[in-house]
Amino acid sequence: MTGRHRSGGHRVAVTGIGVKSPAGNDLEEAYTTVLKAEGTAASLAGWLVEQDHPVHFGCLVPPFDLEAYLTRRETRQIDRTTQLLLCAAADAVADARLPADLPPERVGAQIGTGIGGLPSMEAVTLSHGDRPREMPVHTVPRTMANSPACRLAMRYGYQGACTTYSSACASGTTAVGEAARKIRYGELDVAVAGGVDSAVTTVVVGAFARMRAMSTRNAEPELASRPFDVDRDGFVMGEGAAVLVLERMDSARTRGARVYGEIAGYADTCDASHIVAPREDGETAARCMRQAIADAGLRPADIGHVNAHGTSTLLNDRAEARAVDRCFAGQPPPLTAVKGVTGHLIGGSGALEAALALLCAERGLVPPIANLRASAESDLVDLVVAAPRTVPTAPVLSNSFGFGGQNACLVLVPEG
Repeated sequence: MTGRHRSGGHRVAVTGIGVKSPAGNDLEEAYTTVLKAEGTAASLAGWLVEQDHPVHFGCLVPPFDLEAYLTRRETRQIDRTTQLLLCAAADAVADARLPADLPPERVGAQIGTGIGGLPSMEAVTLSHGDRPREMPVHTVPRTMANSPACRLAMRYGYQGACTTYSSACASGTTAVGEAARKIRYGELDVAVAGGVDSAVTTVVVGAFARMRAMSTRNAEPELASRPFDVDRDGFVMGEGAAVLVLERMDSARTRGARVYGEIAGYADTCDASHIVAPREDGETAARCMRQAIADAGLRPADIGHVNAHGTSTLLNDRAEARAVDRCFAGQPPPLTAVKGVTGHLIGGSGALEAALALLCAERGLVPPIANLRASAESDLVDLVVAAPRTVPTAPVLSNSFGFGGQNACLVLVPEG
């Protein structure tokens, strides 16, 4: 099955994927880890415990060879957020095998981030806040929220639209969706799109903990992120980046590119009700899902499974379950949520989850939700538990919802 846009335009292929995540540093590794449904959160005792921090665990990207991607000079000039983005992008671009003669003005960089340069600003404030005359010379470019997108464009010479999207936890999904729109309507031929954040820091984690949004299971971090579980007590902060190379389907076919699938539908809405809490009835989130599905030229019954936002917070999971129930009129397809494994990558989560959702749809295997034992939402949604579930090859709906009531949904159609 392939999606067809009601409004016409070019079809949008996914021809490259790069991942730097707590679940693994390439797509296959991340996919295998997610299928095992084992949490990756671990204690960060080296610094958070010493500060008597209320939360001292998180999900970090496993070590990898940074020098294989960046020179030492680049590493000094850019912060970890941009480092992760550039490394994931390098893998995605290599995977896509883009032609060397692409017109640079027809290629864009489209990146989402929810936190942006805040961790770098936090670090420099703590180290040099009382010595402003000694501020590191690279402070401003390291802390600019648009640095990841601009550094990406500079590295490859992309002169098309270079845009940074910040829609809280929906940022990565927004970036991929808006990039697809630019290709669909002829503004770009190719877009390197994705999301990134690296926010496992003292101030950021402390601020979310103060809101009581984070799990405090310090004694068992690997069990802390439990989307839709009846005993969930908050999300787990993670870090990471995921990047997708998008291009016109006809061009990808002509050059014989490997096509993972298609970005067939996208929509975004706003609850416009509360700065941090979702709308309880899920209506605007459900409308976002319906619009994304319609944008793909599909019906809800055509969706093979749902990759939920699934933060492991009480209000968000409940609202999302109600939204899915509304969208699918009480007959939802299987639903999974990978944050039980990866934690919440904030701006990076939507792009990572879209990539994983597409691979799951292609292979017909939906991962179980980690740490899910019992759920108060099981009467509303068909939760995948205990073991991977085999499903027919079909389009997948990937959801992202963020503070400010930001909703963004993608419909991805696997190749073949």
